[in-house]
Amino acid sequence: MHASPPSRNGFQRDVAIYGAGIYGLCVAYACARRGASVEVVDPHGIAAGASGGIVGALAPHTPERWNALKAFQLDALLGAEDFWSQIEAQSGQTSGYARCGRLQPIADEHALSLANERADNAQELWRGKAAWRIVPASAHARWSPVSPTGMLIEDTLSARLHPKTACAALAKAITALGGAIVSQAASGAGITVWATGWAGLVAMGKDLGTEVGGGVKGQAALFDCDQRHRPQIFADGINIVPHADGTTAVGSTSERGFDDPAGTDAQLEALLERARRIVPALRPASVLTRWAGVRPRARTRGPLVGPYPGRPGHFIANGGFKIGFGLAPLLGEVMADLILDQRDRRPASFRSEALMDA
Repeated sequence: MHASPPSRNGFQRDVAIYGAGIYGLCVAYACARRGASVEVVDPHGIAAGASGGIVGALAPHTPERWNALKAFQLDALLGAEDFWSQIEAQSGQTSGYARCGRLQPIADEHALSLANERADNAQELWRGKAAWRIVPASAHARWSPVSPTGMLIEDTLSARLHPKTACAALAKAITALGGAIVSQAASGAGITVWATGWAGLVAMGKDLGTEVGGGVKGQAALFDCDQRHRPQIFADGINIVPHADGTTAVGSTSERGFDDPAGTDAQLEALLERARRIVPALRPASVLTRWAGVRPRARTRGPLVGPYPGRPGHFIANGGFKIGFGLAPLLGEVMADLILDQRDRRPASFRSEALMDA
């Protein structure tokens, strides 16, 4: 491990991060940029868990019933292009990031009325930096989901990246800043961050004697369908995401109960058949890859960040079910603020201290 830089505000600035998924890597990168000596520890390698997935949909919640999570997510999504451009420049590797937008079919007149209300909300809540608008399906004739009303929601905030590729680029950027990524900790550190995914949530719950969270299995697939410049599609609970490498990802199932965390089965085949009905352009395409993994879900569904209860000098960065990649770059900065500078910018709903609330 690199020699420790001088302390600041009384903190030892060696930081060990357990878990080389998107949260652990973003925390490590944010700390390394500030001069901390960082070591990312994962015996399974980079993006070996849920962060090694294939879907990579970065999409916002609906612009209504505004709250701190949605505001944080907006800031994170708006900052993503600069973040991933910086990572690509520093690492010399692609992340697969592009802000290509998203399409959603509109089922009936009630849904159309609601979509128009949300379009009005987006003008204010998204601060003019992205649009949520209603367009005819014919505007995307060669890449349109089936829409009973013939109309689509089109938003310009949603983006995509390739999760495993993005994590590899992020890891390279960390090492370029002098950080280390290892399978076993080299030495003790002044600060320890636990970003260990769904298994970490289960272990933490046992340690604390309270419900923390667990895992939800997801199955997905890559089609040989080159729509790389098209928007992603969200319909009937399915994300359909064209990637920069000429593949299109489809996912994911959400399975609370599972015996085989990495196995694919009939549930995936049923999802793929639904996707083909939703987007006819997928019908002639062959399936290149099937994937399954378990995503961390904290009991609040949102991210869980901050001090590890009862362990001085230890911190948590976990959770963020389905929205982890979108939030992670900004969460990394928030965690670096907290652990290096004692500056707390966490929204109340993210705070790990809530684990011990009655």
